[in-house]
Amino acid sequence: MIIVSACLAGIRCRYDGAEKPCAKVVRLVEDGKAIPVCPEQLGGLPTPRVPAERKGNKVIRKDGVDVTEQFNRGAQEALKIAKMVSARRAILKARSPSCGAGQTYDGSFTGKLIDEDGIFAHLCKDNGIEVLTEEEI
Repeated sequence: MIIVSACLAGIRCRYDGAEKPCAKVVRLVEDGKAIPVCPEQLGGLPTPRVPAERKGNKVIRKDGVDVTEQFNRGAQEALKIAKMVSARRAILKARSPSCGAGQTYDGSFTGKLIDEDGIFAHLCKDNGIEVLTEEEI
């Protein structure tokens, strides 16, 4: 089984209330091969919500509010789901503060990228789940 970012499966859960459907991911879910999760929603954040970016070990909203606790809680809940379905792979939204694999935005809200995983992507890797982005499949 594969865990996928819910926004890639066509679920309107992004910070802006939108989705970012990826045809391959949608097909995996429709075929019963993938389970969609949104760590940010699982952490208790609303949709839509103020955008947030990684800043060191914290996740800070554009208005300066620290939402690290919600991102960590959501990542833990999403990991529980991954473990329940024995997921060995995750396809996650590139550059997201939760799901970005390899790169995320730097916390300046200027579009600058840094070499760092999102909170959930990092947790997946630490738990032996291979992580890819929609750009890599």
